[in-house]
Amino acid sequence: MNASVSTCVRDGIAVITLDNPPVNALSAALRAGVKSAVEQAIADPAVQALVLICAGRTFVAGADISEFGKPAQEPSFLDVFDAIEFASKPVIAAIHGTALGGGFELALVCHYRVAASSAKVGLPEVNLGILPGAGGTQRLPRVVGAEKALEIMTSGRLLDAGEALALGLIDKVEQGDLLGSAVAFAREIVGSGAACPRIRDREDRTVADRSDPAIFDAFRRANAHRFRGFKAPEGIVKAVEAAVTLPFEEGMAREAALFEALVSSTESAAQRHLFFAERGTAQVPDVPSATPTIAIETVGVIGAGTMGGGIAMNFLNAGIPVTMVEMTQAALDRGIGIIRRNYEASAAKGRMTQEQVDARMALITPALSIDVLGQADLIIEAVFESMEVKRQVFSQLDRIAKPGSILASNTSFLDLNQIAAATQRPEAVVGLHFFSPANVMRLLEVVRGEHTSAEVIATAMRLARRIGKVPVLSRVCPGFIANRLLAPRGYQADALALEGTPVQAIDQALTDYGFAMGHFQMMDLVGLDVVGRDATSRTVMGDLVAADRLGQKKNGGYYDYDERRQATPSPVAAKIIADVAAATGVEQKPVSDPQLLLERLLLPVVNEGARILEENVALRAGDIDVAAVLGYGWPVFTGGPMFWANTIGIEQVVVGLDQLASEHGDAFRPSPLLVGMAAKGEVF
Repeated sequence: MNASVSTCVRDGIAVITLDNPPVNALSAALRAGVKSAVEQAIADPAVQALVLICAGRTFVAGADISEFGKPAQEPSFLDVFDAIEFASKPVIAAIHGTALGGGFELALVCHYRVAASSAKVGLPEVNLGILPGAGGTQRLPRVVGAEKALEIMTSGRLLDAGEALALGLIDKVEQGDLLGSAVAFAREIVGSGAACPRIRDREDRTVADRSDPAIFDAFRRANAHRFRGFKAPEGIVKAVEAAVTLPFEEGMAREAALFEALVSSTESAAQRHLFFAERGTAQVPDVPSATPTIAIETVGVIGAGTMGGGIAMNFLNAGIPVTMVEMTQAALDRGIGIIRRNYEASAAKGRMTQEQVDARMALITPALSIDVLGQADLIIEAVFESMEVKRQVFSQLDRIAKPGSILASNTSFLDLNQIAAATQRPEAVVGLHFFSPANVMRLLEVVRGEHTSAEVIATAMRLARRIGKVPVLSRVCPGFIANRLLAPRGYQADALALEGTPVQAIDQALTDYGFAMGHFQMMDLVGLDVVGRDATSRTVMGDLVAADRLGQKKNGGYYDYDERRQATPSPVAAKIIADVAAATGVEQKPVSDPQLLLERLLLPVVNEGARILEENVALRAGDIDVAAVLGYGWPVFTGGPMFWANTIGIEQVVVGLDQLASEHGDAFRPSPLLVGMAAKGEVF
């Protein structure tokens, strides 16, 4: 009947199987197959009920988002859903894997839902800058109530089968044979009268919510900070308001209008861009997917400090044993103690059990000599950022590591090729640059040395996914991708401050754009003694440190802080900035226009991104955007610096840089790549 849909009848129950690998996305072809199969089963007098089930590893995991922005293809979601919802025979969804977005909306139009105990369901469209557009915003509140529906949809979180059962979104959870259970459930329904209840007809929850209209404004207020800059959450709130206050069909029309407004927005385009970009980072043109990889079953981590401990936790979380090496027993005990405290804090918050804490801690083997790492499959050094120290470590590793072991450096800035040259096996050396805190931040820069083998690169990219990271491949250059990319923003923030622009105005321009914090706020949080310890000339940061102003941790930094660490402008810091400006002869020309501040701070970032592409340091503009968003908190709803450049126009970027260059010098001169793109009307 359809290459992706098949039907067989089992004792009066039509089993309709959807098979559209890899995730059974609801493409136009699959929709057509489902609609046809349902209509034929309804017309067949031998069929008493229908079971919808999916082949492969998951139920329908969502719409085919590659269709977004293209002319609509028939049949529509609503055509298919109407065929199911208004069927004269019971339709049961049998869910395994994940039923997400349009897939869960498909399940909600079925009359009943049976799920495997391992299944998860959810409506995560908010992560794409849209709302559930096939009735999800209208049906979910009718089952769980408006407040719970708002929480589920605006968070985009997934619900396990147990929670979904408790909320009434699933009728039965099956531990074993899902298909057999669904067919047996269908026979029970037929035997008890073949009722076909429709969620759209339920009124009990909407009537109750209608009596408390304040819940919507209260939800907006409670989540104002979290939703800042995003359009989709407000669209979801408005759609759920419609579900509560309007008849179902009018609510559906309201949902459709809100969906169309969101899907055509820049914010949604930006979020969809990042969705695809994240999934594309692992694709390396000269390292095909069939490239052999190295089995990683044991890991060594050299250094039990903040980075080393965080790195180790990633592998412990994935069930991979870690041998942690330090120079002294005190440092080793301190590092392992911090790991345990981190896990126990998670357990105290209910995020893991004490048994899981103990199991992960049992995977750590402490050691005081790297000689014990001889049989490790992967060894990661996380020692002091010194070329001399790192080369010494790698020379020792070359002597003791087994053949085939991967030798990795967590360097954030140093030349990986020089580090690899300290060994006789540069093909085995790779950069694994974790971002701090390493057990939390999702970005992992995989740095490809001049001689790094394809097998090592393929292994690193795959291993990143295994430990929950998003890998971005970088060639060797100072700072690699993320640190190099954002460095110009820091240079310009410092320069603006020296020229007389208040630090709070500079930070305000960045937070108004969408960053969680400004440049100087971030410096104070990290610690000025950490950030500025390698300065070789007089700087504001150096003078602040000399005045014992180290940031939030001691006496303030660029800002003063109260006991709750709330920042206020600092007269002390302002005087230090003015003194350094006078001593270094910086002309005072403060900038008050927020748009000019933003251009000064961010256009150089775009320019640096273009240079990173010109030099083949990054494979794709999308990789740069992912690195900026995941590594430095670039606002998701802008899509990253390169996507943002597209939205304002490459020609305008070049014009802005030319203007800045005329005022401030060649540091702002637009890259040849940008100039060429502007001339041709191209985008990243």
